[in-house]
Amino acid sequence: MASFRYRAATAAGALRSGTIDGGSLAEVLADLRRKGLTPIETVETARALAAQAPSRPNGQARQASINAIGELAVLLEAGLTLDRALAVCVENIIHPGVKTVFAKLHARIKEGAPLSRAMTEARGFFPPMAAAMAEAGEADGRLGASLARLAESLDRAEALRQTVISSLVYPGMLIVVATSVIMVMLLVVVPQFEGLFADAHGKLPFATRAVMAASDGVRHYGLVGVVCLVALGLVVRQWLRRPGVRLSFDRVVLRVPQLGGLIINAETAAFARTLGSLVDGGVALPTALAIAQRSVGNSHMAAAIAKVAEGLKEGGGLTGPLAASGVFPPMALSFLRTGEETARLGQMLNRLADVLDRTVRSTISRLISILTPAITVFMGAVVATTIASIMSAILGFNDLALAP
Repeated sequence: MASFRYRAATAAGALRSGTIDGGSLAEVLADLRRKGLTPIETVETARALAAQAPSRPNGQARQASINAIGELAVLLEAGLTLDRALAVCVENIIHPGVKTVFAKLHARIKEGAPLSRAMTEARGFFPPMAAAMAEAGEADGRLGASLARLAESLDRAEALRQTVISSLVYPGMLIVVATSVIMVMLLVVVPQFEGLFADAHGKLPFATRAVMAASDGVRHYGLVGVVCLVALGLVVRQWLRRPGVRLSFDRVVLRVPQLGGLIINAETAAFARTLGSLVDGGVALPTALAIAQRSVGNSHMAAAIAKVAEGLKEGGGLTGPLAASGVFPPMALSFLRTGEETARLGQMLNRLADVLDRTVRSTISRLISILTPAITVFMGAVVATTIASIMSAILGFNDLALAP
């Protein structure tokens, strides 16, 4: 017995809505007609809720999904059927959105669909590698082991993502505080002295006049400036959505000192982690490479991987074409070459991902250690300059008053 949500019209043309239980959609429609209603929309409740589930999960949803996949792998390894294991997982999930998605997976499994297809139908909630690894596990009869590798890979990727976000929280808060202090100085403190210096504005020191002009500009044109910046940001965002523009932009970003190297290492780590997990899971290398390409956010690097994937389908190699692209670090190429020569590509890719993850963490920590005092010094310099310009004018006020 399932629950359905319906909208229907009465014989008089009035609309009614509600929920009704039934064994199937056909039974529910027949029941509504027997009650003198004309069905307009009838949707099974579980599917309706699934349609409301987020297609792009946030951090909490991603972690809850990873935990559920890991739990599902453990249950399958313990000997439970997929149907029963999914039922247990759904009962244990707390996050409502993730619970809804896994409930839909369970419903599709009960209808006879394989898990890989159900994951693909989940509107992009799962990453592309999830369905591929589930399909590989279904093919060799080791779905539990394949899902365990998937959960481990996703967990490490999420851990790196959270590390990066956590590292940026303090500098972000510091920038907000610095901006707030500067705005208070320009909007509240400096205007208090305008009346005092009004008659002698032309004889004020240059620094004082500059601060007064900045305060006046922020007060009169600050809102217009914010609107212009927002509009400019939206225009740039739309502009960057053009494939050719985004490709050129991503290519230039990779050449920026420090930032470019950090992006290359982070993208290569994500690529290596995904490709290694897929290869270990039994996915064919051309298919695995095409899927791993989607884990790369930089379009220039993704385009280089796409060319290599096409070459693999025609019988080409992996390390040589990736080296020819010139976008991957030498260390990554060394790991790949060793993996190909020793027939342990998956193992070497996972080791490469671990090494690059550590490199990314250390690079971010170093940049944060430089950025934090730089922001503090900048804020102190702006505040000190503002106060010094006002004080210098006040200290020279007597000279200004006696000047002819």
